[in-house]
Amino acid sequence: ADKHSLDFTLVGDPDHSVAEAYGTWVEKSMYGKKYMGIQRATFIVGPDGKVAKAFPKVTPKTHDDKVLKALADLRAAT
Repeated sequence: ADKHSLDFTLVGDPDHSVAEAYGTWVEKSMYGKKYMGIQRATFIVGPDGKVAKAFPKVTPKTHDDKVLKALADLRAAT
């Protein structure tokens, strides 16, 4: 976050415990082989620690615009 001058916290999840809690640690398959992995998703967490907006199964090409709009809407509402 500091490197890119972000004004919010980024977190990691090396043991995927948060992904499991949020329902994004899912069974996937590639070339017929099944494995566990991350389902792309974004969660905006408000100052109160609660999820303010969820974006499950994101599409990378259009995702950033949707997240930026949601952030602007949430900021305007506070």
